[in-house]
Amino acid sequence: MRFNANDLIEMSNAVRALALHAVQSAFSGHVGIILGASGVVTTIYANFLRPGLDKFVLSAGHGSAMLYAVLRLAGYNVGSLDSFRQIGGLPGHPEIGIDGIDATTGPLGQGVANAVGLAMAEKIRGTGGYVYCLCSDGDLSEGIAAEAIAFAGRYGLNNLVLLWDDNGLTIDGVAQTAVDVPGMVRACGWRVINNIAADDFNRLNRALMDAKRSNVPVFIQVKTVLGYGSTLAGKSAAHGLALTPQEITKLMRQYVSGTGEARWAQVAAGTVKHFLQKSATIIPKPKFDVDDNVASTRELSAKYLNLLLENGANLVGGSADLGSNTGARVAASREITAKDFSGNYINYGVREHAMGGIMNGLCAGGVRPYGSTFLVFSDYMRPSIRIAAMSKLPVVYIFSHDSVAVGEDGPTHQPVEQLSSLRLMPNLNVLRPCNGTEVAWTWQTALMDTTRPSAIILSRQKFEQIKTPHGVDLSNGAYVIYPASSRRVKITIIATGAEVPFAITVAKKIGPSVQVVSMPSVERFRAAPQKYQKDLLRGFVVAIEAAAGAPWFEFADAVVGIERFGMSGDGATVMAKMGFDADVVSRDICKKMM
Repeated sequence: MRFNANDLIEMSNAVRALALHAVQSAFSGHVGIILGASGVVTTIYANFLRPGLDKFVLSAGHGSAMLYAVLRLAGYNVGSLDSFRQIGGLPGHPEIGIDGIDATTGPLGQGVANAVGLAMAEKIRGTGGYVYCLCSDGDLSEGIAAEAIAFAGRYGLNNLVLLWDDNGLTIDGVAQTAVDVPGMVRACGWRVINNIAADDFNRLNRALMDAKRSNVPVFIQVKTVLGYGSTLAGKSAAHGLALTPQEITKLMRQYVSGTGEARWAQVAAGTVKHFLQKSATIIPKPKFDVDDNVASTRELSAKYLNLLLENGANLVGGSADLGSNTGARVAASREITAKDFSGNYINYGVREHAMGGIMNGLCAGGVRPYGSTFLVFSDYMRPSIRIAAMSKLPVVYIFSHDSVAVGEDGPTHQPVEQLSSLRLMPNLNVLRPCNGTEVAWTWQTALMDTTRPSAIILSRQKFEQIKTPHGVDLSNGAYVIYPASSRRVKITIIATGAEVPFAITVAKKIGPSVQVVSMPSVERFRAAPQKYQKDLLRGFVVAIEAAAGAPWFEFADAVVGIERFGMSGDGATVMAKMGFDADVVSRDICKKMM
């Protein structure tokens, strides 16, 4: 043990003083966790965390001022804490990009899943690194945390230590966690160490040392007092900023510790960050010849993914129990198990949200992940997708079964609003290919982009394969796949994915002055030069897509979409019942032109 209990008391006080200063400077922040849990984070950074090798995740992201204070004292370059919660300064919740921050947290439960992913990444990469995570009662009330804890137990991640800041309170009163949290975690295959008082540094040190000898993940219950030492100690009101400025100033002065700062200076002197090299993603470009006249894009994606893996792409895939259905599990996939992390495929079980959060951790930990489920279930993992987009993590999502053409499974499994909704998310590539050429381009686009996640949207149903004209450049996200046969283009129909051949059928029924544009990437087209956009979208513009259509009015004069939930029946009949009848659509377009 590098620092003894007396040292850790002084060091914790120094953290409290600096963190309270940050909150006081911002007139905003969360005081309760600073006062209650600073000793826990201090012990980890002072005695256990190896900079550049081990990771720490503050799942209780509202305690960011506490974490920034620890990082600053430990020698990380986080800047001035006077900038806390100010424009251009330290954000209100931890974000990747700040020195020493390993996960963007704040939405409760996310950090637990991120920590699991980071621990899995260390196992896959064989670094020997440990991951420590501090979570709150609120974190453990969220479903994603329960999913991630169960997953970690199944995979025996013995390099993961989850510490519970157990103060029994949340904003609205008594914490609504499971009746027996330790029992629940133990049932998931973890070792549980119960009831360590937050100020019992000797026992906390022993527990953390024991954790490094465990053959399963370790859960440590630390009994803390929210707002410890304040007039609101042990009350829900202590969570935020209910203390008066005068009391905060008094506490800040009370906790200033020259001895603590001197001990932290010793830590900072040894914080030489030996960062392990993160392997760059190998992105082969295999030749992809598709002779199928009729195919689903999930089949085409599976074929191309298999070629990528066979040609050395160092990707780690997975699925929420649907790998065979989505085309994410292919011949070249080798399953990762609790006894062998050398494979390239993870069975997440039916845990979409945890899969999303774990993939974020994998990506932050130096692994390039892809994961899959049905498009309609992307809603279950949307908060994790949002964090990936915000954190600029190049995660790849495979979302198949992309429209009401799913058919017999009925409206619960037929996405309507999901596609449009994903396109509304900043910094997310949404890619919906219609043929083999576009599938290959979609995968290459997703893998080449290192600053944003990508969602690849694929069909369950087979449909006619219209070939991309030879020599077409897809980099602008849209191109003419069916040219008008007359000199003047009066109507342009935009379509994506499985609706491209339908749009061409409609165009043929209307006449020679109609062209069809395939737009596999709205985001790329939006970023294309204005001249390219104007030259491509000529005449009266109609968008056709089997999804909610409102966003298409950005480019189109009229939209053929779906604005209600689907129905049970075979896919072709459902599509027709939902308005996708070529005769009806062609007549409607002609009427709008009159």
